[in-house]
Amino acid sequence: MIKRRTALALGATLAAPAVHAQDNWPSRTLRLVVPYAPGGVTDQLGRFIAERLSQELGQTVVVENRAGGNTVIGTQAVAQAQGDGYTLLMASGASMVLNPMLYRRLPYNPDRELTLLAAMVETPLLMVVPPSLPARNLQEFVALAKQRDINVASVGVGNPIHLAAELFRSAAGIEMQNVVFQGSAPALTSLMAGDVQVMFDVILTALPFAQSGRLRALAVTTKTRVPVLPDVPTVAEQGFPDYEATTWFGVASPQSTPAPVKARLRTALAAVQRDSAFQERFGGLGLLIQPVRDEAALNTMVEAERRRWSEVIRARNIVLD
Repeated sequence: MIKRRTALALGATLAAPAVHAQDNWPSRTLRLVVPYAPGGVTDQLGRFIAERLSQELGQTVVVENRAGGNTVIGTQAVAQAQGDGYTLLMASGASMVLNPMLYRRLPYNPDRELTLLAAMVETPLLMVVPPSLPARNLQEFVALAKQRDINVASVGVGNPIHLAAELFRSAAGIEMQNVVFQGSAPALTSLMAGDVQVMFDVILTALPFAQSGRLRALAVTTKTRVPVLPDVPTVAEQGFPDYEATTWFGVASPQSTPAPVKARLRTALAAVQRDSAFQERFGGLGLLIQPVRDEAALNTMVEAERRRWSEVIRARNIVLD
């Protein structure tokens, strides 16, 4: 009996610091790992979230850019970090959904090592063509693609820009030759010159060109039209009702993070999503502010994404290692 009491007392003593740490969380600076280079919109999004989280939590949240490897480097760092609530990830459809299907030897497992706390914004893509192309809607574009060679610009393989084009190619029953550029800027320049005929670009970079008339927007890839381009129809309403291709950005933590800490982070992130300054700033860039979702709804969203993209990736045999 004495030994049992001693063991129980020892167990309680060992557990006390962990419980106390949760009660006092956060007691020091947090870091938000952004697996993209500084300066881009994803980095801006991460810095805005970090600033607002600092206000909500009463502790500084610093941004750490760890770009490279199609988000793998930064994501792996968070997946393998201590689950104490002080390391967070600027997560995305690429890191949580696409990479596990594209890499045979991915050094992290999002299901076992990460927890998605919030999906903050969704990014529509625009299907844009040069004004010189004789196609003003998808029906005309498909008809043209069946008559001549079509080159589609992309910024790599296996990313949402590439996969959105592959999904449309399959839905429309046409062929398009993928031409890879080192970034959206040279791709859009080549598109405006007519060297390539179409691109599915994220709305953030394509929007100014569509608004100025330097490119013609044939469709938006969301299920519903986007507020910044209300006159541009969706792919779905132009004869492809099942088509949808977007990407999203949110915040994740190591899965081993204590449940009470995750709950508080979810509450703080929900406050950021409801912030009018957040909605005005990023909504004005064409991003769709996402509703606050609980864990079950987030898991449902991720599974739906996996079903959509797994068919394209498998059919086209797209592999990155």
